[in-house]
Amino acid sequence: MKPTKTTLAAGLLCLALLLAAFTARPPKRKPTLYLIGDSTVKNGKGRGDGGLWGWGNYLPAHFDTTRIRIENDALGGTSSRTFQTKGLWEAVRTKLQPGDFVIMQFGHNDDGPLADTARARGTLKSNGEESQEIYNPLTKQQEVVHSYGWYLRKVISETKAKGATPVVCSLVPRNGWKDGKVNRATTGYTQWAAEAARQGGAYFIDLNKLVADKYDREGEAKVGTVYFTAKDHTHTIEAGAQLNAATVAEGIRATKGLALRKYLK
Repeated sequence: MKPTKTTLAAGLLCLALLLAAFTARPPKRKPTLYLIGDSTVKNGKGRGDGGLWGWGNYLPAHFDTTRIRIENDALGGTSSRTFQTKGLWEAVRTKLQPGDFVIMQFGHNDDGPLADTARARGTLKSNGEESQEIYNPLTKQQEVVHSYGWYLRKVISETKAKGATPVVCSLVPRNGWKDGKVNRATTGYTQWAAEAARQGGAYFIDLNKLVADKYDREGEAKVGTVYFTAKDHTHTIEAGAQLNAATVAEGIRATKGLALRKYLK
């Protein structure tokens, strides 16, 4: 029995509808890499305020951004504590989806006072469970302050709970030298960051060591003029931020089992 014109028309209509449904299917979502940290990750509003840049501005150059998006949510002046108490981490956490990544780098501002009238951003200097209740003169409220490691472990845990992958970086070194070697944070914040990452089941990149090794090879004179200015020993200029970003990418590539590696160029 030959198909009628009506049957043929109906078949063609069904085919057209199927094709339309297929082509209208939304594209597969790209994972997002979120960067959180202080001004050494994003200085000012990310536009190199005063010629000083954070490495987060230059990290996208090392990734295939057609397959992954990178969002730099770091904020200058924050510590592992205040990034959370100001609601900045919560803003990132609510956006996290399975398959995303979070790279965190704190420490430069954690060394400050717990309850001064200027910033009140310090954390207890350890990776322990100890805490201290203080009156915060900025918020005019009582606050329980925890250790540096405690705040990192909280972010790690909440990242994993969202199905995302946490990566902890030790803080980049400052431009400070002794006997021809750049000062390192080996027994302080680097150690606590490594311990927190291990306890929380996060990946760890010893950025402090990786960058310091490069500084040592290049020497104090070059580092002080090519990567920093004489006026600022913490924040890098553009070349220094590019060096640090390249080092982060190298650390990612060398970290076994880290799925983020497959998105590198």
